[in-house]
Amino acid sequence: QVRLAESGGGLVQPGGSLRLSCASSGIAYSFNTMGWYRQAPGKQRELVADIDSGGKTHYADFVKGRFTISRDNAKNTISLQMDRLKPEDTAVYYCNARIETLSRHESDCWGQGTQVTISS
Repeated sequence: QVRLAESGGGLVQPGGSLRLSCASSGIAYSFNTMGWYRQAPGKQRELVADIDSGGKTHYADFVKGRFTISRDNAKNTISLQMDRLKPEDTAVYYCNARIETLSRHESDCWGQGTQVTISS
């Protein structure tokens, strides 16, 4: 069973930076696309950025030019460098991994989330 654990959230002033990390444990046949989602109070969970095993990235328009996603395929980990943070970036950030299990089934894995708060 694959487990994901996020770290790096916290309270930052507007214009500041944070770096989120997502560590994985457990075994899968493959880790495919991995990404970051966020959910603000009263809103639906939304995609922030994702990256496939080949390194191709995709960003939501609201973070383009400010956030950078990266991946370590050897460790099946991802990170999210967040710069020029805005109050509207306040949310719980979740790590996601689409994996192929050892029995060759596709599965979506989620971390528990880490709180990011942007406030002066």
